[in-house]
Formats: sequence, structure tokens, C-alpha cells
Amino acid sequence: MNILIFGATGMVGQAVLRECLLDPGVARVVAIGRSPAKGVTPMGRLPEAATKLEDLIHADLFDYAGIEDRLTGFEACFFCLGVSAAGMSEAAYTRVTHDLTLAAAATLARLNPQMVFTYITGRGTDSTERGPVMWARVKGRTENALLALPFKAAYMFRPGAIEPLHGIKPKSRVYRLAYLLLMPVLPLVKRLWPESLTTTEQVGKAMLACARAAKPKRILEVADINAL
Repeated sequence: MNILIFGATGMVGQAVLRECLLDPGVARVVAIGRSPAKGVTPMGRLPEAATKLEDLIHADLFDYAGIEDRLTGFEACFFCLGVSAAGMSEAAYTRVTHDLTLAAAATLARLNPQMVFTYITGRGTDSTERGPVMWARVKGRTENALLALPFKAAYMFRPGAIEPLHGIKPKSRVYRLAYLLLMPVLPLVKRLWPESLTTTEQVGKAMLACARAAKPKRILEVADINAL
């Protein structure tokens, strides 16, 4: 299986990349983005990275006209790019969430009609697109647009809290501090509210499970992710 990953240097992207590199059924992984995924700790130290992982550096993630010949032959795409909506206007957040994602997805659907596309969205996403929470409306619009594209299948992952494993850390300094403060209470959260928490490893393995075989649900909440 050949896999394309967006956002491979972020926390979720690193997790998905790790599981792809360790999976014997994955032959090739291409990480597309503005910066290389090779060398990202701890990904760069996996022996499999030397043979499976390729970096495709591309500055303009809204336009793929010049590299379409390098975006074919993939069975799956794991789209793990995302930003916080904090301090952003709805227009600005829409551009970097909805517009950027759809620019990539529409191109890939045209070039790889048999592709499985998996998108990291968020718990509480608003599928009606009419709710009071800005980020949830925008994510809902994005999910709905992705599900309407002519992929072989598309899956929307809505993780809640994600426990980082295997040395993976959030990319943002603010999120790293937040996770440092939350780590002591995660065991309690697991016991009391198991359906609110997943791990980086479970997210990565669940994405691979979706890529391999059709699943009955297209929108996957935490419990669905953990079950996969």
C-alpha cells in the first residue's frame, strides 16, 4: 500500500507516520508539506524511514498544478493538518481549514479515484454547519464537502483528548505545556471517561484499518477509533 500524509510533523501526523513505517503492508509513504518529515524526532530514528519514507516539499498547499504527476498511485491519504481557531476570524479559519483541505482533496480525488481519504477533524464538530461554535461549523462544512467527493471512501476522525506515546510530542509549545500538565490525570480520565480519550498509536492504527477495508461508519468518534 502506498500512502500520502499531510501534516506528518505534527503530533497526530507523527503518530500516523510511525504506524505506517512499522506496518509491513505499507510499501511507500510520502510526506507532503512545507518542511521535511525525515529527521523529526522520533520518526527519523526508525530504520524503516530510510527505505519507505519520502519527503515531498511543497510550499503552496492551495495549488498542486505543478506536482500532479507526483500525486498519483496512492491507495490512501491521511490528512493530519490542522490549526487552532483561537484568535482567528471565521474567514481566516475557513481558509486554512476548509479551503486548504479541499484544495488538496479535490485534486487527489481526481487523480486517485480509488483512494481512501481520512481526515482528522475534532470531537464536537457540527455536521449541520449552523451551530453557535465557529470552529465546529467550519469543520462540519469541511467534513461534508470531503464526504461528497468521489473517493473510494472517506472517513472523518473526531478524536477527543489524545495521549501521546512513543516519544511523540505536540508541535506547538503551548500544547506541549498543556500535555505536560495533563499527563498526571490521564490514567484517571481513562478509567472514568474511556470514550473521551485515545492514544496516538490507536489513531494511527485505526487510520490504517480504514485504508485496508471498508468500515460501516464514515464519521468516527473516540469509541469508534479505539475499537478499530
